[in-house]
Amino acid sequence: MQTFNSNVDSPSVPATTGETQTPLDVIVGDGLGLEIVASNIDSPSVSATTSSPREPSDAIIGENSGLKIVRNSASYRQPQLVEEKADIVQSNTLHTSFSPPIWRLPTEILSEIFLYCLPEDEHLVYASRLAPLLLTRICRQWREVAVSLPKLWCRLQLEVGYDDWPRRAFHLDNWETRAFGYDSWLKRSGGGPLSLRLTCRSDWSVLQTLLQPYIQQISSLSLNFHSYHGTFMMEDFHTLKELAISKYMSVDDPAQVTSINRSLSKLPVNLRKIKIKGIWFNRTRLDLFAASGWGCLTHIEMRMDGLDAFTRTLRLCPNLCSLKMTGVPSRRIRTPESVMHTNLQSLSMSWNIDRNMSENLDLFKVITLPNLRVLEARRMGRWPHDSFMRFLTRSEYPLERLVFDVAVWTTARERAEYATLVPSFELIADPGGNFDVDE
Repeated sequence: MQTFNSNVDSPSVPATTGETQTPLDVIVGDGLGLEIVASNIDSPSVSATTSSPREPSDAIIGENSGLKIVRNSASYRQPQLVEEKADIVQSNTLHTSFSPPIWRLPTEILSEIFLYCLPEDEHLVYASRLAPLLLTRICRQWREVAVSLPKLWCRLQLEVGYDDWPRRAFHLDNWETRAFGYDSWLKRSGGGPLSLRLTCRSDWSVLQTLLQPYIQQISSLSLNFHSYHGTFMMEDFHTLKELAISKYMSVDDPAQVTSINRSLSKLPVNLRKIKIKGIWFNRTRLDLFAASGWGCLTHIEMRMDGLDAFTRTLRLCPNLCSLKMTGVPSRRIRTPESVMHTNLQSLSMSWNIDRNMSENLDLFKVITLPNLRVLEARRMGRWPHDSFMRFLTRSEYPLERLVFDVAVWTTARERAEYATLVPSFELIADPGGNFDVDE
């Protein structure tokens, strides 16, 4: 409703005192031509202007005057209101007819588009400027579609603790706020498999508490050790199949070493693949994991300190199918017992050694791998040709693919022999690289 205050005095109403008469309050109905006139004729201020009762004719004359004003106003406004209503109807019709096609896409198509909007990173960052959170801020329809699509919420990077003192000083590291956001994200995964990356610079127990409701969904887990506060136990992660561990400290602090060893001491029963960076494993350290679930592993990537660690790994993991190792070998294996491993199919080796060291290595003297199909050697220095040939004979020539990089030195005659014995023999050369050594 709209209210019109009229100050027009009716000529038929005589002024009995010097006081100004209070104007009429006119209220007009919303576009319906309905007028309600509230007169202040009986107000105390009007009654006080005269000592005698007011004549009814005065009120009727004043009322007729006010009604006339309202009628004129309503007659003027009615065409305008009709025109405004027509404009609104036309605007709504045009919006429906000419809205962008993306607003009219079926939910199934919009869901597929949303999946292509995700960053290509292995683990997504919790940030409102990036998908999938960005998709929930566009409009109500997009939010409903994004929130109900579990595939958008199955990968996440979680962090607790910061080394950056300005973040702590200005309270930018609000764990409670981020924990609420992480929990909301994980709930939207709808119970599907989760791939998570955890970075901890404080106490692992904080993240473990947050993840407790979701541990039976986690199929892939990456742990970044920036500190050694507590141990991250994974024994109850029964659906975990892939594990990656990284250490970001150059010095092996005893407390940190103990923390990582305990984290690896009891692995989940269904874990099959493990990838470890920044941590060196020697035979003594591997002996700690004799009854830890390593026997179920099928794929390992790790750094080894000495060839004894290689043979110990083969004994520790009888189901191993793929092994990728880097490290510094010793010249001799301290425990030269023979090792037969029947499941290993792929072996990749990269050693930090000088040009003349590896010709006396005992690597191939003690192992037999009858099902080895792929062997990649990098940065090995002088290749131990004689012991390698005896290894192939002992293993009954299983190799289907042999790969050397430019830092594996052989003679032309040796390479010709490998090309004859192995169906696929590849040399990965750098520009200007030379594989040759003197006969």
